[in-house]
This record gives sequence, structure tokens and C-alpha cells, in this order.
Amino acid sequence: MKQKPPINISLTKRDLDVLNILWESDDPKTAAQIVKAGPELTMNTVQAVLRKLLKNKLVEIAEIVYSGTVLTRSYKPIISQEDFLLHKMTSEYQSLRKKISKVSILSALLDTEEDTARIDQDLSDIEELVHNYKKTRH
Repeated sequence: MKQKPPINISLTKRDLDVLNILWESDDPKTAAQIVKAGPELTMNTVQAVLRKLLKNKLVEIAEIVYSGTVLTRSYKPIISQEDFLLHKMTSEYQSLRKKISKVSILSALLDTEEDTARIDQDLSDIEELVHNYKKTRH
């Protein structure tokens, strides 16, 4: 299982830009490759962001590779994008749970879907989740 990020981590838009580039790649990326993939990013920004992400255990050094004739680090995310987003959502929910119920959130999410076949599949998946959850709780 992938490691969860610290609950109190605050990420900037640039931090998320770098993470998104790494998440969208099948292979680890060097800082130079990240800059190429994000034209709005500079090498100084990417290097600072990578230091922050390393410190907060969101990325790791995948390997040391040649970039031209120079050895450089390549990076990969430690946490998947889905796990990261779920962690962020559940952390946000923790601060709101006295004001809004899980049922209200689920209902609002279901109301955003217009495809009836997708709604039926979601409801089926939810019923299975609830059934399995009840079995593990008893």
C-alpha cells in the first residue's frame, strides 16, 4: 500500500503542476524533463518543488540517470493521484463532518451524474460496498 501524505501538508499550484506531470508519466522524470513537460515551469522552481516533495515524502528518487553527459536524479511519485485526492477529500471532510453528513455528500455526488446507466452502476457498487463493510464490522 502506498504511503499517505502528511495531513497538514499545503501544496501550491506549482507543487501540484510537478506532481501532475509525474502522475501522468509512466516513467520517472528528471527535473529537466519536468521543465520540458511544463512550459510554465522553470528549472529553479522545479528543483525547489522537488526538494519540498521529497521532504514531505510525496516523491522519491527513482534512479540516477545520465542527462547528456551528466548524472542526475529521476523522480517518481510515492502516492498515486487517486490516493492523494482521496486523502485530500477525506481530510477536508474531517473539518466539515459536524456540518454535513456522508449521506448528503453521497447524494450530492450522485446528483451530479446524468448518465442513468452510470448511476445504476454506482448504486450497485455502493450496495456492494455497504454489504462488504457491514460484514467486516461484525
